Amino acid sequence: MRTDTVWQNRDLATNFLTGVRGGIPFALEQIATALQVLDHSQQPIRAVADLGCGDGTIAQAILQHYPAATVTAIDFSEPMLEAAQAKLAPFGDRVQLRQADLYTAAWQQGLGEFDAVLSGYCIHHLPDARKRSLYHEIYDHLNPGGILINIEHVASASPWLEHLFNETLVESLYQWHQANHQATSRQEVAARFVYRDDKDANILASVEIQCQWLREIGFQHVDCYFKFLELAVFGGRRL
Repeated sequence: MRTDTVWQNRDLATNFLTGVRGGIPFALEQIATALQVLDHSQQPIRAVADLGCGDGTIAQAILQHYPAATVTAIDFSEPMLEAAQAKLAPFGDRVQLRQADLYTAAWQQGLGEFDAVLSGYCIHHLPDARKRSLYHEIYDHLNPGGILINIEHVASASPWLEHLFNETLVESLYQWHQANHQATSRQEVAARFVYRDDKDANILASVEIQCQWLREIGFQHVDCYFKFLELAVFGGRRL
C-alpha cells in the first residue's frame, strides 16, 4: 500500500513549506555542494530535470546559477507545483512544470535527455525496489557525461543516530522559527514538524546502499559529496 500520496494533501504540503523547508540543517550548503559538483563535471549544463521539485527551490538555484539552462520540474503534488509555479514564474519559458508520478515508469513519457538530473527530499518516499528502477530510468535519460545528484533524507546506521538526527532537526527548526518571529514552542515544533504522522511515508535507505545501486547500474565517480546524519548529497555520472 502506498504511503507517499499524503503529499498530495494541501495542508501537509503547506505545513512542510512554511514550517520545515527553510529550517533544514545545512540546506544552503547542500545546494551549494550540488552546484559545485555540477561546475566540475566538465559538462555544459543546459537541460536539467528536477524530480520531485516541491516548491522549486532546487530549480531556482539551477536557473540562477546557469543562465543558459532550462529546467523540467516534475512533481505529482498539485499544491507543490502551484508553489513552484509562483517561485519560478520570473524565469518564463526556461521552466517547464510537469505533473507526473515517480512511482511508475510513466513519469518519463515524452521526456528527452538531460545534462543533469537532480532530486531533493523526494526519492526516499519510494519503496527500495522502485528507487533502484528510478535510478535506472534516470541513467537512461542522461546525456553522455551527464550527472545525477540526489539531495536526500537517508537512513541512520542505528536507532541512537536516528534519535540524534531527530533531536538535531527539532532544535534547528525551533531556532529557525524563533528567528522568523514565529512564537512556536520547542515542543510544538517537535510535534508538528518532526515527530509527525506523515513520517510513515518515509522509506529510508542508507547512502551506502544507494551508492552501490548506482555503481551496479553503470554510474561512474559515485560518491557521497556531503553528509550530516540523515541528510546526504550523493550521485554519479554517466560516461
